[in-house]
Amino acid sequence: MKTRFILIHTSHAGNVGAAARAMKVMGFDDLVLVAPRWANVLRREETIQRASGALDVLHNARIVATLDEALDGMSHLCATAMTPRDFGPPTRTPREHFDLLLKKEQTIENGQGEEVKNALDLGGGMAFLFGSERFGMANEDVYRCHVALSIPTSPSFSSLNLAAAVQVVAYEWRLALGGFTVQSATATPRLADARAVSGMLAHWEEALVAIGFLDPAAPKKLMPRLNQLFNRAALTQEEIHILRGVAKAMGEAAQGPKR
Repeated sequence: MKTRFILIHTSHAGNVGAAARAMKVMGFDDLVLVAPRWANVLRREETIQRASGALDVLHNARIVATLDEALDGMSHLCATAMTPRDFGPPTRTPREHFDLLLKKEQTIENGQGEEVKNALDLGGGMAFLFGSERFGMANEDVYRCHVALSIPTSPSFSSLNLAAAVQVVAYEWRLALGGFTVQSATATPRLADARAVSGMLAHWEEALVAIGFLDPAAPKKLMPRLNQLFNRAALTQEEIHILRGVAKAMGEAAQGPKR
């Protein structure tokens, strides 16, 4: 789905670079700046450093003079405003709004009792608008949007850095679109088979008898309980080796110091 992030009257070059980075890690690359403070903001050293490798986003970014130019081709406009307005579009959290927006299976009954789709067609695409660091979004820019997104923050300290706000909105939108698969940093462990667990338990039984913890004449249900415990643990082959090493050390300790 076409998604655009629009920064209006941005005054800090570092925030432009950090916003580009925030977008790239969530898979977005359409960045438009409306009349930023610095005409060369995309080439400034601070911008490039804070982008931290998201240079393709900066390279493709556009600078325009008006918001109308930035909104070209966009059909659903989301303002970001922490300060409530007494007039304007509804205020929702990003997650709440995205859930409503993408709930394609939601249906309603029409006058004849027939079910019809009640999902919003985004048409040209989604645009997220962010105001300047000092003043936020102008009222007239908020008024033209379909919704005002408000990130739920602590009531006692609700000020978010511009790039941090971009990151939160980009994450929530990516999550709503399906997200990315998390790649495991380690290989899936190989579970020990029943024979390995049985051999380990036999080794432990010998060690427990050797240290006097298990009375072979009255074993009760100690070993079956240990069996159940280890089954719940879903031991790997490496863990079996560790436990057998513990059993070996217990047996050697029970024999006393070597001479």
